[in-house]
Amino acid sequence: MTIIRPSRIFTVVSKVPPALAPLVDLAYNLRWSWDPQAADLFRRLDPARWAATNHNPILLLRTIDQARLDEMARDQGYRRELAGAAAELAAYLDGDGADGAERPRVAYFCAEFGLSECLPIYSGGLGVLAGDHLKSASDLGLNLTGVGLFYRRGYFLQRLRLDGWQEEAHHDNDPAQLPVRPALDASGNQVMVHLQFPGRDLAARVWHVQVGRTALYLLDSDVESNAEQDRSITDQLYGGDRDMRIRQELLLGIGGLRALDALSLRPEVCHLNEGHSAFLALERIRQFMQEHKLSFAEGRCAASAGLVFTTHTPVPAGHDAFDAGMIDHYLGGYSRELGLSRTEFMTLGRLDPRDEHEPFSLTVLSLRLAGHSNGVSKLHGGVSRRIWGRVWPGLAEGEVPIDSVTNGIHLPSWLAPEMAELQRPGAAQTDDASDDDGANGDRPPGRLGLRAGNRPRAVETISDRDLWARHERLRADLVHYVRARLNTQLTRQGAGPGEVGRAVEALDPHALTIGFARRFAEYKRATLMLRDPARLIRLITAAGRPVQFIYAGKSHPADNGGKELIRRLVELARSEELRGKIVMLEDYDIGVARWMVQGVDVWLNTPRRPLEASGTSGMKAVANGGLHVATLDGWWDEAYRPGLGWAIGDRRFYEAAESQDEVEAQSLYDLLEREIVPLFYERDAAGVPQGWVSRMRASMSALPPIFNTDRMVEEYAARFYEPSTAEVRRLASNGLDPARELAAWSARVVEQWPAVRIGSVRGIPDTLDSGGHFDLQTEVHLGSLGPSEVLVQLALGPIDGQGMLTGPTLVELEPDLELKPGCWVFGGRGVPGERSGRHGYAVRVTPRHPAQSLDGSTPARLGLIRWSD
Repeated sequence: MTIIRPSRIFTVVSKVPPALAPLVDLAYNLRWSWDPQAADLFRRLDPARWAATNHNPILLLRTIDQARLDEMARDQGYRRELAGAAAELAAYLDGDGADGAERPRVAYFCAEFGLSECLPIYSGGLGVLAGDHLKSASDLGLNLTGVGLFYRRGYFLQRLRLDGWQEEAHHDNDPAQLPVRPALDASGNQVMVHLQFPGRDLAARVWHVQVGRTALYLLDSDVESNAEQDRSITDQLYGGDRDMRIRQELLLGIGGLRALDALSLRPEVCHLNEGHSAFLALERIRQFMQEHKLSFAEGRCAASAGLVFTTHTPVPAGHDAFDAGMIDHYLGGYSRELGLSRTEFMTLGRLDPRDEHEPFSLTVLSLRLAGHSNGVSKLHGGVSRRIWGRVWPGLAEGEVPIDSVTNGIHLPSWLAPEMAELQRPGAAQTDDASDDDGANGDRPPGRLGLRAGNRPRAVETISDRDLWARHERLRADLVHYVRARLNTQLTRQGAGPGEVGRAVEALDPHALTIGFARRFAEYKRATLMLRDPARLIRLITAAGRPVQFIYAGKSHPADNGGKELIRRLVELARSEELRGKIVMLEDYDIGVARWMVQGVDVWLNTPRRPLEASGTSGMKAVANGGLHVATLDGWWDEAYRPGLGWAIGDRRFYEAAESQDEVEAQSLYDLLEREIVPLFYERDAAGVPQGWVSRMRASMSALPPIFNTDRMVEEYAARFYEPSTAEVRRLASNGLDPARELAAWSARVVEQWPAVRIGSVRGIPDTLDSGGHFDLQTEVHLGSLGPSEVLVQLALGPIDGQGMLTGPTLVELEPDLELKPGCWVFGGRGVPGERSGRHGYAVRVTPRHPAQSLDGSTPARLGLIRWSD
């Protein structure tokens, strides 16, 4: 046969008939990712192709057989349903009912967004949380815009060899085949932004993704005019070396803010979701300086009020830092534009400004410049205050200005239709399991109208038999899905016919099924269950009480330790005793996650406390009827109580990781053997495990109404977005005069602070009856500062074994009289001594602006505090 080389290659694209034109609008708005009726319209066009495109409606419409489109255009029933879906989307887009001019204008920056499996610009939990944040912002009608990067090769496609070693392939993200469109300026041209790198200009085009009512804008450096090394900046998420990382983060932060300006979407509040976008804080200051002729200090006052920073990990590797040489190379000219010396600029990103060897940390930069900072669970907030307290020397740990907002999930995106019905208040009840065709490998996302505070009455009234039947159906669907995926995986790996054939027998649709899926990092301890292989084998193969595990997750390409964990797991799964009872699925993504969280009986999470900032996969499983079994870390530390899943170990902190692993592995084995497995297999005459279903109902009733992103986003809005907007607007009034005044006052306080000192303290007795009270006075030297410009407090509390105050109570002292110029007496009356034992006290002074509406933020921002001797 003669081989002919084509002189040109072209693509034939299916044409959507006019009768089906609404499909295009539906496809380009990712609301279909949480609207199963809309998603089903695409699936019905060609179920096999819909699955093969990874649920990508744009690629489906471009590649589907033209005859099939023409056939569906003649189907009156289909057209009627399509018209209904289009009308529903239009009503949704018009239905926020809020005055957009008055709402805070918020921009949400993140390095990754996980919105759908068909748009692979995410790696894991951070991106999925960001995607869920945008979806809830849309549902709630917030005036919020997302900003990220468009990665041409995504994160990576995980390919496991037969021996279990991970290898990496890559996506080819072609905008023409994805639900993204060019972001257009007022002239109808695609928006381009420009940055200056040393000796060259960087250009980036901007793409637009519509997420319900929320717009997401993605910057793309693959522009012909760029230098070759810069065209690849947006090539791969978390790829490349440190030089590549800083260029990505400069583009995200500085370029992202400039993109919003080009789109006439300048925000009042910028939310930095992790430190990758931290450079936007500097760009925001530069904008104020350039446009309003402000100094750096004045611009900083104006900008900081509108910056919100969320840190997501206590693990050091998760906090980007760059050596001084790299900062000088890329930001030397930028720092001069800000009017800062090298030392002043480097101080912004260092814990110890005097340490010339300390890298420039984007987390430190964010904490120093943001008006609000938070962790992502109550426990993580405390851990973050302990880790980053040095940014504010002199403050007690509990006062470090890092708050917490516990993460959640976008319930409509993760609920199976069978369970979504139960989460909707007042849903109709039936004794039959929902008839769903999810076993074909194409389960759509769920949808419901739950809001924070609504109690899901339906799940409380459904019969045990019905609830269990629904869950059994979901588990069976999951098993069928895993078998099909495992067959494809083994065939690609080159496994023999016998091994491929056994894939159809993997797992038991009736057995206790435990799921574990997350990044394979050492601290997440995916192989904790493998510490005692003999005990594990006995547990899994027990007669009449089988147990099976489904694992999924990727290791970072550079993390050989994580790859070794996967290899060990696969090696065990291929052993004769456990073959078909432990399964490791490759290429974990949102689609795989949806199947797993909807179908497992138990969701297992074993991070080494306190290194898991939050975690959200367990929330997804619980909402679908799975029971959570986890160490008391992240969200589970505040969510767990007896009857809602199980806790592995306790809240102790361990000096040695090996000891912690051993203790908690034994705790997990004990829980499985003594409580979890027996409860699952204890059935009534109808075959229903009453005790198990009781726990399912309790978890589904108590946890999803709290651990969801509607509650989370409303919390961000009420605690951060709205107060920040009010302060931004106050500072911007009268031509930014309040910002100038605040900067001038701050400069004067810094200048006068060396003169501030605390003299004698009088009136506190050596012995005090329990429940008694005392009065005290202290002399405070203020220099030229007035008493209304400082906050003087008594810190009073028990003394620990090292003679230090523990959990002190702060009592504000009031100015009584001026002894002489600059020396004031402050006093407190009726101070209680409530607890018996040894107590101590100290007096401290911090700055307080007389008219500062965000009371307490100025002392932290200035970093000034004076304690008594």
